Amino acid sequence: MSSFPNLQTLSNELLKDILDFIDADQDRSVNIDRRAYLSVESFRLPSPPVPSRAHDIGNFRLTCRRFAEMGIPYQFAKVATRFSYNGLERLDKICSQEHLAKHTRKFSYLVPYFYVQGTEQVRHFLASESRHQNSLDPCIFQRKAEDQRRILQAAEDTRVLRKAMAAFVSLQHVQILRLQDEADRMLLEALQESDLHQASVVDLKWAPACTHAATTIAEALLHARSPFSRFSGPMMNSQSALAIKDRIPQTVTLLASRLTCLELHFDDPEALEERMRATSRLFKTVFNAAQNLQAVHVGFPSRAPVDLGLEEIFHSVHWEKLRAFGIQAWRLTADEIIRLARRHRATLRGLRLRDVQLREGSMWKDVLMMLRSEMEQLDWVSLRRVDYSRHFDELWADSMEVGDVEIGDGSHGSSESDDAGDILPHFSMHGSENDSEDDYDSEYEHSIADTDHGPDAYEIALSPNTTASLPFCTCSRSSDPAGTDDLGDNGLFVMYQQRKLWENWVIGRCPEHSS
Repeated sequence: MSSFPNLQTLSNELLKDILDFIDADQDRSVNIDRRAYLSVESFRLPSPPVPSRAHDIGNFRLTCRRFAEMGIPYQFAKVATRFSYNGLERLDKICSQEHLAKHTRKFSYLVPYFYVQGTEQVRHFLASESRHQNSLDPCIFQRKAEDQRRILQAAEDTRVLRKAMAAFVSLQHVQILRLQDEADRMLLEALQESDLHQASVVDLKWAPACTHAATTIAEALLHARSPFSRFSGPMMNSQSALAIKDRIPQTVTLLASRLTCLELHFDDPEALEERMRATSRLFKTVFNAAQNLQAVHVGFPSRAPVDLGLEEIFHSVHWEKLRAFGIQAWRLTADEIIRLARRHRATLRGLRLRDVQLREGSMWKDVLMMLRSEMEQLDWVSLRRVDYSRHFDELWADSMEVGDVEIGDGSHGSSESDDAGDILPHFSMHGSENDSEDDYDSEYEHSIADTDHGPDAYEIALSPNTTASLPFCTCSRSSDPAGTDDLGDNGLFVMYQQRKLWENWVIGRCPEHSS
């Protein structure tokens, strides 16, 4: 009777295939000029991993020394760390082991709201809110505030981050994310429901947390001479940019010169335009220094498009290597978009104009015609929720302004419609601060079915879900191309079916026959 082969007799190649099946190849990435690159996928938060997947890799590494070594690149290629005493202690242990740290290519820093003035106010607030007395324990928030106070007073985060950035010799991508666990979510909901006077006594803020995280990360990267080349901040506060400019101005140019990819999404709840104008000179410095940029995205909350001139941020800078460019939630003229696209027509392969609202006097057909006729390298264009500024304001005139996703919404569904919310404003982690963090060694992403990201986004061809209610065949366009008058642009509003049609038309695909 023949015996089954022992797992340890398998070759390294076969074992690697098994690990690839459990957890996708860590070297696989989306090409910079693909549609997915500047999509929501680019900002995908480190979702809690599928328990069986994390445990399978962990158990595999516990089998023997050979398996332990083989599993390291899968477990530590992406490291996510909370701003907490336990989280920093764990990061310290990882970066103290060179054989682990050398495999880390992406670092995600999960930063909670800061308790600015202690937590005695929280106790008084919850005592006055009888609805939440049974569900919220003031001691939880006292422990969190004390944890933050200990870290800041001892500068423990600065020490550990400097050590980690020096140890991560293969680091490519740094990401700052807003962390919100279940207790914070419930407290924020209670504050929203309470009257203004009661809510004002609890000082739970994101701005100082974001500012502190950005400055300490920047200092650590510079101190370590990190090889990183990509930075993502999908929920940044503009005050953090001002703080970097004021506190460590000498680092800005040096850090910017290393960047190939920069992805920023600002979500200040108030005075956003004023603060962005205050950072205009900083952006000019950064973008002029970042001559190696291949992909850039600057966005704002989709429900509050900013009244900023495009060049107030981009300052007519020309990037010779730029291949993907994205903006979100701006009020612009057609000429502004055309001028920026024209500067990069020799290299630009992807253009995302998400939530862009054209000002009165401009028409989308002028933008579309220029993109189709002059952008010879363009492979894809995204016009998700584009419209006209006046129509946008009419739609939202009687609506309460909200962010891209409401506070406390931590759901991560398996699918998203093309008109669903955009970049998630915070990474919701259900469970207490004392939960084990061992499952967060790696970032495990889940795909979502959407035109702008997910499985279909890895192909240049657009998703076949383009609505066919307004199609016309352009298969004979080489002899007689369709004119802009056939696009149905009335200068007043843009329907979903139209913008899908426009995306196809710009890149020269027949809306009726392409798939």
